[in-house]
Amino acid sequence: MESVVPMAGTRWALGLEYDGHGFCGWQRQLDQESVQGVLETALSHVAQCPVSVIVAGRTDTGVHALCQVVHFDSPVVRPPEAWVRGANTCLPKGVALRWAQAVPDHFHARFSAMARRYRYMILNQREKSALWRNHTAWIYRPLDVQAMQVAAQTLQGTHDFSAFRASACQAKSPIRDLCRLQVTRRGDLIAVDAEANGFLHHMVRNLAGVLIAIGKGDRPVGWAAEVLASCDRCQAGVTAPPGGLYFVAPRYPAEFGLPVDAVDAGFLIGD
Repeated sequence: MESVVPMAGTRWALGLEYDGHGFCGWQRQLDQESVQGVLETALSHVAQCPVSVIVAGRTDTGVHALCQVVHFDSPVVRPPEAWVRGANTCLPKGVALRWAQAVPDHFHARFSAMARRYRYMILNQREKSALWRNHTAWIYRPLDVQAMQVAAQTLQGTHDFSAFRASACQAKSPIRDLCRLQVTRRGDLIAVDAEANGFLHHMVRNLAGVLIAIGKGDRPVGWAAEVLASCDRCQAGVTAPPGGLYFVAPRYPAEFGLPVDAVDAGFLIGD
């Protein structure tokens, strides 16, 4: 990638992580604290003028992020470390900038993304956890991970995912290419990894809800394919809770040279 020399009007890409517990979600709200709101306030403090950001993928209340990406056009000249360190001094403890990089004017945090990755975390043990309570979905009944993985394979590929979208979803098309849906266990923690060219509103949580029902034995393995074929949200059952969901990172073309492909969620299950 050809380096971009920072100057007034430079477009910046930022990578940030956040603990979604305690926030109303990503999008700015008038009467509630949002991740977008606190980030724009912090960046505006560094710039000494208003700054607005565009995000790779909005997240709901209680959903976390390992490497969310935003972009903005800077009205002032600042080096990368000034954006990161300056903003971090103003951000609440649950939000942190990890990196800042100048990018070409045609970069767009949302529309330049080729794919997005999520991980859904399940704590599968008999008793509740004090430490994981806001960061996993607690399922006390034993889950059959092998059955969940077999079911997950039937959902991979390019499909109409209408049965897995929220009623309030505003996407124009329900067609998505789900290139990866994998279920793994490490001790009492189960991870559901999903990667697609895009996700519908609540899609990952609804996928997780179907796989959990199959893992419990409440539904047969073939039910996942039946739900998908129905294109009916009413057939998919319960939406899994938001606290177990992590936006891992988007994927971008190599020309931008952003440090997103190396983001690893393995620590969540001890890899």
